[in-house]
Amino acid sequence: MRKSIKATVGVAAAALLVAGLGFSATTATASVPAKASSSSIPGPVAAVPELKGGNTAVALDANFLAALKSLGVTPGVLGSATLTNGSVHFPITGGDVVYWSPKGSYRPYVQGIILHAGSGLSLTAGSTVVSLTDFKVNPGNSVLYGNVSVNGTLAAADAPLFTLDGTTLKPLSLSGNDAILTGTTVHVSATAAGLLDKVFNTTGVKGGLLVGVATITAQIK
Repeated sequence: MRKSIKATVGVAAAALLVAGLGFSATTATASVPAKASSSSIPGPVAAVPELKGGNTAVALDANFLAALKSLGVTPGVLGSATLTNGSVHFPITGGDVVYWSPKGSYRPYVQGIILHAGSGLSLTAGSTVVSLTDFKVNPGNSVLYGNVSVNGTLAAADAPLFTLDGTTLKPLSLSGNDAILTGTTVHVSATAAGLLDKVFNTTGVKGGLLVGVATITAQIK
């Protein structure tokens, strides 16, 4: 069952969501300082120290579905993920995000991790089932990581599965208590493409393949 959105962030953090969840094109480490730990690190503009919930949805691209069909691969959802009207939904289960002004020199100016534990995607071809689960979004380096299992056996942990491009991100919209961000495109990473080609014995999965368009909804008050 799709979870209701319970992330509580302040109005100032709405700007953080715009930049942080819009996936800026910067390099980043996975570490997230909760506050400036030395004189070389300026204080952040805004921070969400604990994400308590939320929802990340991806509207699947028709060409992506057609590519899977041509390979004889059927997609599905796992755990708490749901599929509704062509979009897959992954509940946000935790994480934190810190945002510095992009006008400053500190980089990456967005750091954090957004967790989606207990949900994922399945890709099935014949007797082979690939499970992509427990997604972790790093908004600083615009990469989504996850665990990969083949027929129930872990094949890779925290592998870089998808890249994220926020250049088409639309302006923040507000609906009641919700801040809604849409437009970030999701693409198959080179690592995931190579792994899937190997498992399914094909050369048809290409790095950069558009998976779909992401929408992130968070309650802000």
